Amino acid sequence: MPKILRTVSETRDFTNLYDLVNRRIGFVPTMGALHEGHLSLGRKARNECDCLIYSIFVNPIQFGPKEDLARYPRDLKGDLEKLESIGTDAVFFPDETIMYPEGYSTYIDVGPVGNVLCGKTRPGHFSGVATVVTKLFNITGCDQAYFGKKDYQQYTILKKVVNELNMPVDIIGVDTVREKDGLAMSSRNSYLSKDERKAAVVLNKTLKFVKDNFIRFKTKSEILTKVTELISSEKLADIEYAELRNASDLSDIRSIKKNKLVLLLAVRFGTTRLIDNMIVN
Repeated sequence: MPKILRTVSETRDFTNLYDLVNRRIGFVPTMGALHEGHLSLGRKARNECDCLIYSIFVNPIQFGPKEDLARYPRDLKGDLEKLESIGTDAVFFPDETIMYPEGYSTYIDVGPVGNVLCGKTRPGHFSGVATVVTKLFNITGCDQAYFGKKDYQQYTILKKVVNELNMPVDIIGVDTVREKDGLAMSSRNSYLSKDERKAAVVLNKTLKFVKDNFIRFKTKSEILTKVTELISSEKLADIEYAELRNASDLSDIRSIKKNKLVLLLAVRFGTTRLIDNMIVN
């Protein structure tokens, strides 16, 4: 079973052993309720690094006042069994008082990119993500950190934070892991009813349609009109956003011919909000 580390000093003592002999530390930050997508990150890290550390911490400062912090799924016993199966060396499992002691007041402002897409309806979310991830990088002393590209905005923002704050950490993006029917794996999939789960496949089908037929489209507007049409054909789907952005930095685009583009979706099925994306050209 992986070694459980609960304090900052425990974690630093553990990782310092690897630093002393110049061994690479791979790190996967999570909020638990682990699925195959999380494990795929660790498998890649295990192949590339000498030490593999996960963190499990449901980060309160990235949740809005009406979001699902209290009901976010938790399963430490199951998570540890899964992490043992891929050869995880240690798990940093702090409580809230370790990460945010009384009087804590330091947060990272990620700039305008944190206020678009998911950030538009979740104000402060990416500040919370960037803050906790920066703290986790500093605590673990990792060399490489692994993130799924399913949350493409998070992946892009964290690359920006590491670059602009000159952190000695390589951000490694890993392709989205999907169920057999194409639905992107997510801890929130467990919230879906049977009918909602069936309906949610429309996300991947829409992304694949645009990718497979990209050459037929002439404008951004034409693509987004088709995306809205396809998703809205599923009566249980309620679109929060569907946007086409520059894949490198999520900046807005005018022409669809000049840049590498990512199509990003956020759609609700009942009370469950799902996100997905795909590079389409």
